[in-house]
Amino acid sequence: MTALPLSRGDLLRALAVVVIWGLNFVVMKVGLQGIGPMLLGALRFAAAALPFVLFVKFPSLPWRYVAAYGLAQGLGQFGFLFLGLQLGMTAGMASVVMQTQAFFTLLLAVPLLGERARAAQWIGLSVALGGLVLIASAHGEGPGQMTLAGFVLTLGAGFMWAVSNIVARLANRQGDYDPLSFIVWSSLFPILPFFALALWMDGPQTVARQLAGIGWPAVVSVLFLAWFATLLAYSLWTQLLKRHPAARVTPFSLLVPVVGLWSAWVFFGELPLLQQWLGTGLVLMGLVVNQLGGRVMGLITQKSRSR
Repeated sequence: MTALPLSRGDLLRALAVVVIWGLNFVVMKVGLQGIGPMLLGALRFAAAALPFVLFVKFPSLPWRYVAAYGLAQGLGQFGFLFLGLQLGMTAGMASVVMQTQAFFTLLLAVPLLGERARAAQWIGLSVALGGLVLIASAHGEGPGQMTLAGFVLTLGAGFMWAVSNIVARLANRQGDYDPLSFIVWSSLFPILPFFALALWMDGPQTVARQLAGIGWPAVVSVLFLAWFATLLAYSLWTQLLKRHPAARVTPFSLLVPVVGLWSAWVFFGELPLLQQWLGTGLVLMGLVVNQLGGRVMGLITQKSRSR
């Protein structure tokens, strides 16, 4: 089956996801100022699922795909990410490091999905990986700096995001399904594990105190994460993964750091170090190579044959 090119509508969907997820990291930081990381995860997915499962039909898929996606994307990705942000990951650098998901997705999609990656995709993601290594080398323990623990946990979040991308592609092979219902019902599965982890890590008294004293910044954070970053953005993202190969869709997330770095600077005054700027530049350069390198090489080959 020949892969269709991205339509203008698909491109707008991808850019909408980029903006929402770019702002996402600042919103997470705000939420974590009032409640713990596991409780934030539980509230996020409770708000995304519980009001809507009464009105949204279960997707026409085996339940194991819905559960696997919810646990990988919900508990895995955001469990690691929330904890990393609490342990010293800056919002701006988190938006960059999370893009390891594109590299992990390509590595997993070749053996698990049988998708063929072009040479330009490997080159582009290798360049991006070099940028991420450069960013990792600039960690520190001072105020406003990215910690090594935060970086490692965020790297784990990127891997779990890639796993959820693969699950979404595998689910698509089972038949057509509605992305919104898929996201709503998959959001049910992380709720209880997140609550259990919150009780285990923070203790029942702390969890009860945080719930009783929750303020409006945390409420707004939870609702943004649930309704925009989860239901809207992931529905659009899943829709794109249904229509196009994972290796074509996932590199768009490499644009998220542009919004993430800008919003972290505006709201928290975060200014990356020189090494982190250089690393971010390599990540974005990798996106350009990944998306356009194949076309450029094709044009060069075509011209050389016509001579």
